[in-house]
Amino acid sequence: MTRYLALAAFAFVTSQAPVTITDRLDTPQARVFVATLAPHAPVVSKAGHATHRVLIYMDDGSLSMKESAGSGTSTFKRGDVAWRAASGPYTAENLTDRPIRLLEIDLKGKPGGPLPVTALDPVKVDPQHYKVEFENEFVRVLRVTFGAGEKGARHEHILNRVVFYLNDQPNAKADDVRMSGAATHAEANESSQTAYRIAVEIK
Repeated sequence: MTRYLALAAFAFVTSQAPVTITDRLDTPQARVFVATLAPHAPVVSKAGHATHRVLIYMDDGSLSMKESAGSGTSTFKRGDVAWRAASGPYTAENLTDRPIRLLEIDLKGKPGGPLPVTALDPVKVDPQHYKVEFENEFVRVLRVTFGAGEKGARHEHILNRVVFYLNDQPNAKADDVRMSGAATHAEANESSQTAYRIAVEIK
């Protein structure tokens, strides 16, 4: 009986789809979805990926990637962010013993051209709370951190941005994803714990 149950459990695990896609947002600039990779189940993409994208790792984990340019393994923590340019065929595999989730922000177009400039850029006027994770011609990724009870400086957002919430905070739950537009405001964390989020500005 025990052997039967073990075999049944193994059959259930191995019958899982290698990847499950859950759509979160779809805008003229980006499609945002969660890719959940089953453990030890290679994901084969024969056509590759036609779009540039930002990856936000929602879980701790480790992935192997095999493609024409070579192969490698990456280990990451929840909240890590990576840039993945459009690519050819590849095979990815979750090397852990549990599912791992990746938030993918697929960019639909080219950069919009020269960017407007504001003296109220949050990175300049409030560097304590807004730090650049990385930037290229397509996006600027900000790591936003507000300690308990902290208030930020008045600042201006010019670009549309995808905001991912890493933990529960006022008016948002962990793993919430929102698209925010241009705004001038000051932010504050009125909770008793630190608030962490990632903002992906789309150029």
